[in-house]
Amino acid sequence: MTPIEIDLLINSQWIIPIVPEDEILHNCALAVDKDRILGIFPQAEANQRFLARRVDHLDQHILMPGLINSHGHAAMSLLRGYADDLALEPWLQDHIWPAEKLFVSEQFVQDGTRLSIAEMIKTGTTCFADMYFFHDSIAEEVRNAGIRSQIGFTVLDFPTAFGKDADDYIHKGLAFRDLWNGHPLIKVACAPHAPYSVSNEALKKISTYANELDMPIHMHCHETANEVRESIERYGVKPLQRLNDLGILVPQTQLVHMTQITDDDIALLQEHQCHVMHCPESNLKLASGFCPISKLIDHGINVAIGTDSAASNNDLDLFSELKTASLLAKAVSGDPSSLNAHAALRMATINGAKALGWDEDIGSLEKGKYADMIAIKIDSVGQQPLYNAASQLVYTNSGPQVSHSWVAGKLLMEDRELRTINETNLIRTTKAWRIKIQAGA
Repeated sequence: MTPIEIDLLINSQWIIPIVPEDEILHNCALAVDKDRILGIFPQAEANQRFLARRVDHLDQHILMPGLINSHGHAAMSLLRGYADDLALEPWLQDHIWPAEKLFVSEQFVQDGTRLSIAEMIKTGTTCFADMYFFHDSIAEEVRNAGIRSQIGFTVLDFPTAFGKDADDYIHKGLAFRDLWNGHPLIKVACAPHAPYSVSNEALKKISTYANELDMPIHMHCHETANEVRESIERYGVKPLQRLNDLGILVPQTQLVHMTQITDDDIALLQEHQCHVMHCPESNLKLASGFCPISKLIDHGINVAIGTDSAASNNDLDLFSELKTASLLAKAVSGDPSSLNAHAALRMATINGAKALGWDEDIGSLEKGKYADMIAIKIDSVGQQPLYNAASQLVYTNSGPQVSHSWVAGKLLMEDRELRTINETNLIRTTKAWRIKIQAGA
């Protein structure tokens, strides 16, 4: 048999493909040509079948799909640790929004997004969902770094450094979509901030545009008990019911946080096939509540996982998030088998891909999908001994162990060294922002 010439062959001690579910492969090889996966083979067979221009021998590693961070505000990494130990409302209204009013600009967004992307690559994320301002700056950083992103254009009723009112945000967002629509690394979503910050009139317009343009809707919802209480007082219904009445709940809707939900709310989510973006560490830190993800999963609702911003987390390590999510699910449900290791990994891979409408292309190591992958080196004292690769990834400190990252077959990190971002310059820029923000000018 004449070997087939390909770009890349990765030999790995363990491979977790995600699809099929709960499978761990030993001493296999993954073949990549151009930007796509050709398949997974026993190493001896792969060496006979392919002639690769590059061969990586990862004999102390776990190879798996890149992680998908389903919710965040990347630019806000510049506010990491700026206002801690507060509930959501005072944190947002008394600290974060005033700071953003002073400092948010194209440069702020560009530098903060680059900081977040670097941190995400170094901890295993290859795709992230973002919602913020100055979307072109976000898109340029995504393109330059080679990572993948769903970029949501934020809509609010009140003015910011980016827009004056809901119509202005929508107009700028649609122009952004027209410019970047079809880029291989970027999807565009409409991102109304939250039910309490966007009017009925604006939400109706968003529903119309999202339907006409086949565009996802990404939105904070039922984040706190106070949000639900105020909605009932003002509108006579809970936020989720109000969104349903306005046509916002559709199969492409991505609802973030959802800590305050009842059986009736779950029935609405189930009926409209909405996705839930679970952010356990941010929810815990802000004392917002507990999202009952086990109950959601039992009702067939797709649950993905996100970090939220580093301003409320305070890191973007999705492996850390998975551990918290799994432990929290067990505590909330009272069932130690709830959200087992494999299920947790699915939340950060194929479930995230489904939520973003990218599951035909990413989220698992299947033939024909983009080669979005990470390798985790399992050679440290804290990773020994290894009995189950999936459990090891979820329950030990895995983020700092990520050694390699690829998106569409392109190396973004090799042996912990970033290939598309200058880390030294990034840290220097970030320190300059810290000095400026601390000085208040």
